[in-house]
Amino acid sequence: MQEANLVGVHRRRLKGCTKRDPARPSYPDLVERSFTAAAPNQLWVADITQHYTSEGWLYLAVIIDLYSRIIAGWSMSDRPVADLVVNALNMAIWNRKPEKGLVHHSDHGSQYTSLVFSQRLQDTGLLGSMGTVGDALDNAAAESFYATLQTELLDRNSWPTRSLLRSAIFEYIEAFYNRKRRHSTLNYLTPVEFEARWFNQKELKVTA
Repeated sequence: MQEANLVGVHRRRLKGCTKRDPARPSYPDLVERSFTAAAPNQLWVADITQHYTSEGWLYLAVIIDLYSRIIAGWSMSDRPVADLVVNALNMAIWNRKPEKGLVHHSDHGSQYTSLVFSQRLQDTGLLGSMGTVGDALDNAAAESFYATLQTELLDRNSWPTRSLLRSAIFEYIEAFYNRKRRHSTLNYLTPVEFEARWFNQKELKVTA
């Protein structure tokens, strides 16, 4: 690699961008590291990451449906505020139309325990869930996506502006990850293909 002037891309753990607010109540752990779902819109996991540009940090919040690993909702901002995760949740609700009782699992970041986010969960009938404080393994599925994003996109380029990084992340999620990236855990289908197969099988059972 040295002779060819090649440098490997290594996964690294970014400094956490979520902080716990001890004054706010948290949710019980309804997942207990069982990151599987039997159907779409049963279990979502959520997390926030950050990446540096020459203009400063850009923060990204995502919601992942654990049945297909599809990114159901996402949001970006130059500040790690509660609206960041509320906007990601609103997108997921708009896209997926989940029924009441869906579990939304996250860490204990203050954004997820904020009054505005908690109220949004309550209004839509979604169940909040959180792992133990400071344990990345309790939100491993979301951490895994960010490690993939980091290796396949973020660390392959330098980002002079937030606008450029926003556009690249949008393209990665909407054009590549959800629709083209194949997963070994999904029988080498893309998230969109895996969900389409589930809905097709469900429709066949209804009409049979």
